Amino acid sequence: MSVNKAQNIFLGRDGYQRKNCAQAVISAFKDKYTLNSDIAETFQRFGGGNAPEGMCGAYYAARYTLINYYPDMLEDFEKYFIALAGSVKCRQIRKYNKLSCLDCVGVSSEYLDNAYQKKRC
Repeated sequence: MSVNKAQNIFLGRDGYQRKNCAQAVISAFKDKYTLNSDIAETFQRFGGGNAPEGMCGAYYAARYTLINYYPDMLEDFEKYFIALAGSVKCRQIRKYNKLSCLDCVGVSSEYLDNAYQKKRC
């Protein structure tokens, strides 16, 4: 459910205000991970390759969440994301053309959703 929500936020569909990739991931999971309600505004500057070190914004948002909640899953997430996208850097992902921005939102959200389910059990 949160994967669809993140993608809908990114696209501005189903009544959601359109947000960048980082904001979409953070917004979709802020309740599930009890993130600060203003967190999406903080991530406004991280879309379009502007996350620290040129990271993909969607990746950066998921990474931020994992660091704060499941740091033991961070290395696995990085490997998972690189296997699908070819890199964690926005410009390289675009160059490799393996995933679209929407796909990066989906991959990051799917991992966060699975991490949440795994840790709850």
